[in-house]
Amino acid sequence: MAADEALEAERDAIVAALGPVADGLAATFGPMCEVVLHDYRRPETSVVAVAGAVTGRAVGGAMSEIGMRIVARGEDAGDELNYVTRTRGGKLVKASTMVLRDSTGTVFGALCVNLDVTAVNDAHALLGALAGIGAAPAEVPVTTFGNDIDSVVDAILDAHQLRQNGSWAGLDRTQRLELFRGLDERGVFAVRRAIEQVAGRLGISRASAYSYLSQARAE
Repeated sequence: MAADEALEAERDAIVAALGPVADGLAATFGPMCEVVLHDYRRPETSVVAVAGAVTGRAVGGAMSEIGMRIVARGEDAGDELNYVTRTRGGKLVKASTMVLRDSTGTVFGALCVNLDVTAVNDAHALLGALAGIGAAPAEVPVTTFGNDIDSVVDAILDAHQLRQNGSWAGLDRTQRLELFRGLDERGVFAVRRAIEQVAGRLGISRASAYSYLSQARAE
């Protein structure tokens, strides 16, 4: 018990120490930068500090799809650096997510740096077109940055259903297990009440959802 309390105190100290770091990074990179500090011990309200405004995050907000993926990977999670994504509002964002570990190596949070590079990308495209060397833009994945965990889970579920190209009733057993496996790999079921939310969206009972999840994990 004492060891657990010591670890919790250590994690609290790390989070507290990184608050000023978030402010300093945002101030250094300017108005196009946002730094978000997450504490994954409370996934539904994981955002504990925000400096800058790019993705619309707020203190008390939920983790994003990226955070869910990190939680799902557990101790195998690693930093995700310099990836490019797009918000649902259309902003092009260059981001880095650095996981936080305690002295035992347990992942319990993340420090995320988001840079709005929309204007830079537009300028690059314009200059390329003027020079006659423009190329077709690469497809950039959309990430849901929601302060409400339910909206994030819904977005992930919608994306999976679109890839399946059909309703739940139209999926065979293999496709249904693939759907649950994909949601699990993205950390959806690490969120409290997610199984009920997924069951409701699919129009199945909670018992059926648990059964499919269990089978997906077993296979």
